[in-house]
Amino acid sequence: MPDMRGLTIILTGRDAERFYSALSIAATQVAAGGAARIFCEGLSTALLADQAPALFDSQRQTNGLPTLLELREEARALGVTLIACQGGMALAGLALDQLGDGVEAGGLTSVMTSLGEDRLVTL
Repeated sequence: MPDMRGLTIILTGRDAERFYSALSIAATQVAAGGAARIFCEGLSTALLADQAPALFDSQRQTNGLPTLLELREEARALGVTLIACQGGMALAGLALDQLGDGVEAGGLTSVMTSLGEDRLVTL
């Protein structure tokens, strides 16, 4: 398989279902041999601190799919990078240690200037 271009996903809203999709896409990218990162921009950073079940988690469990929290752990274990917007953390009143293991702090400028050949998706 040829080298895959990296994937950067910018998550822009506080919708847990979009976060689930971003995690699914990023985990698939990494499982297929590429690199992936999710930048939680603005108030979407709060999703990184939220430990509540997502709206459709019970249906996911019934159908043998991972819950949002399980998918987040799977994605992290695969090597998906999670980046929290520093401005978003300030807006939400969150500190980096409240966002879970493996979450990095960063800014949109650093994400955009480090894209290189990455594909960019905004959700």
